[in-house]
Amino acid sequence: MSRLEEIRNERLAKLKKLVALGIAPYPAQSHKDQPNGQVIADFAKYDGKTLSLTGRLRSLREHGKLAFADLEDQSGKIQLLLRASVIDFPDLSLLDVGDFIEARGTVCKSKTGAISLDVKNLKLLTKSIRPLPDSWEGLKDPDTIFRRRYLDLVMNRDHRAMFERKAKFWAVSRQYMQSQGFIELETPVLEHVTGGADARPFETYHNALGEKFYMRISTELYQKRLIGGGFEKIYTLAPNFRNEGIDDEHLQEFYQLEWYWAYADYRQNMELVKNMFRHVAKEVYGTTKFTRGMHTFDLADEWEELDYTTIILDKLGVDIFHDTTKKMAAVLMKNGVKLDGKVGKSRLIDGLWKLIRKDIAGPAFLINEPKFMSPLAKSKAENPDLTERFHVIIAGSELGNGYSELNDPADQLARFKEQQSARDAGDDESQMLDIDYVEMLEYGMPPTSGYGQSERVFWFLENVTAREGTLFPQMKRHISQLTKRIYDLT
Repeated sequence: MSRLEEIRNERLAKLKKLVALGIAPYPAQSHKDQPNGQVIADFAKYDGKTLSLTGRLRSLREHGKLAFADLEDQSGKIQLLLRASVIDFPDLSLLDVGDFIEARGTVCKSKTGAISLDVKNLKLLTKSIRPLPDSWEGLKDPDTIFRRRYLDLVMNRDHRAMFERKAKFWAVSRQYMQSQGFIELETPVLEHVTGGADARPFETYHNALGEKFYMRISTELYQKRLIGGGFEKIYTLAPNFRNEGIDDEHLQEFYQLEWYWAYADYRQNMELVKNMFRHVAKEVYGTTKFTRGMHTFDLADEWEELDYTTIILDKLGVDIFHDTTKKMAAVLMKNGVKLDGKVGKSRLIDGLWKLIRKDIAGPAFLINEPKFMSPLAKSKAENPDLTERFHVIIAGSELGNGYSELNDPADQLARFKEQQSARDAGDDESQMLDIDYVEMLEYGMPPTSGYGQSERVFWFLENVTAREGTLFPQMKRHISQLTKRIYDLT
């Protein structure tokens, strides 16, 4: 029998004793007057007052007839003074570290000066059956952290604080959009035809309709339907799903902020994006200066503009309009890039750009992307081979994508057909022909600019990987032999 099983059995025995004493181990009702951290922060206000505080027992130390405990809630820890002669709980030995309790008593300071609660009444709220790890040292394995994030959050307050910042990151982003006159709307997660990005979708089946559906890879095409329907400033903040590989910057399920702005072009949108980055950085981190890897950058600096075609020609000697795919592939292989499976011209060019991108500190905008790589972007009037598209480039990464939206239905249909042909030829990341969207454009959509950025911006500013910055990242399912034995799973 493992040590875990021994401890678990001991606690199950305590659970039976509690029930025998008439103590409900999992009551529904509890009472909390203040967060523990608030009592610590404003002790003078609460000194001598009687309060009910709640949380998880993080330590329990007995000294004869007096016991000390640390009670932790989301706001912080406070010390409990537990005197057997005063407290109304029948047997303190039936409590364990990890239990949730409600403690009512007088706020005071101990003989050592620690802000404390001198407990008179104690109520068990939840009996914990499994022990917490002895320390954070017991939770170093990333696999364990991601599978049991709840333990990680208990044992590592720094990680919990990071996810509180993530909540603030999205809240500030929402506030910024609203301050600029945008409203938040919803779009479908399940789609007959998915589009708005070059990505492989997840497939599912709708039993009631008897049809195959795709999980969305972007909210773009439905948001632009809403622009065609009369909305002018809209955004979504919601998950997208892309059936692609896992790495430090990508997950298959991720949250994305995406907006569309009628009667605006990509230049106006670039200003909006730049100001949003600066605003969110100041509100969440109190600074616009960051160091990430080998790069140091300041979002308050002037944002450089990089020409897509020119920079690839200057850095790698490749003319993306006239050179052969064979030459492009040779340059990539020379630079250590492995090419697997069927790789089209667009993928080769994207690979060339990524070789260059990793050395750019930014902040910068990448502009003038070619038309054949931008199936939803409006062409430039002065050069139809290029589009009014931009990417946010910071510290070697692309952190956002926007453009003046294509609203010519004939042009859009032709580009969709080109994409669909590539898809039919085996490129399963090419976009699908969405004929309903083309019909919408025939009714008319005003000049519009859109932009999207995923939670990768947050991971990036925190300097963490995708899985570290996601509460519950996808992983292969695993049930240990110990778990199967404990729960008698065959």
